[in-house]
Amino acid sequence: MILVAKGVPLSSINGDNVDLWHGELAVVESAYQHYWPLLDATERTHAGKLANPLLRQRYVEVHGRLRGVLSRYLGQPPEQINIKKAPHGKPYLADYPGLAFNLSHTANNLMIAVAQNCQLGVDIEHCKPRSNLALLVGKCFADVEAAYWHQLPESEKTVAFYCFWTKKEAFVKATGRGIALGLKACVIDPANPGMFLNLPDDYGQTSAWRIADINLPCGQPLCGALVRNKAIANINLFDFRD
Repeated sequence: MILVAKGVPLSSINGDNVDLWHGELAVVESAYQHYWPLLDATERTHAGKLANPLLRQRYVEVHGRLRGVLSRYLGQPPEQINIKKAPHGKPYLADYPGLAFNLSHTANNLMIAVAQNCQLGVDIEHCKPRSNLALLVGKCFADVEAAYWHQLPESEKTVAFYCFWTKKEAFVKATGRGIALGLKACVIDPANPGMFLNLPDDYGQTSAWRIADINLPCGQPLCGALVRNKAIANINLFDFRD
């Protein structure tokens, strides 16, 4: 578990680097009791509204771990960090707006991205087969993406779907707008999946954005992507136990 911060200075993140923290949630009562005191009043109120005990435990641990990670950079106790939400719900640091962060979790896997002075989004998903993939492709993929996906062998379609999906999700999370922005409007280049072909008009040139695949050394069928509106020189991967 992450306890009080060791005080990693903000300057430790180079402007072109991104830190990624990952690990599995414990989802046990002792973790719940440990992280609950770290949450602020808004987070506790939200947690209290979750009727499903598993979802409530995950929420508390996810947000407690987030505070633990941020405290490493800010040199503040986790419970004193002032996290606010933008109009569309994206969290940010009210007192340190230059420190960008974003999180994603799927089941008990958690990923937190941290960088400086950028729009930043991250998404991870379990690559599980679904009977409605073709329907989701028609709804959320642009024509060029859908045409590429449909011509793939059946054995490759599941992983390819999540590769596109996580990149799109990471972008809309970076903008702070979420899925409401329209996943079809965020078009990945099938020939060069590290680049966008098209983006909504409000978000500048496609060349300003970078996409990086995330490959976790966890032995699980996970797919992940990191997106930001600046170059990505290096991605530093940390385990929560570090």
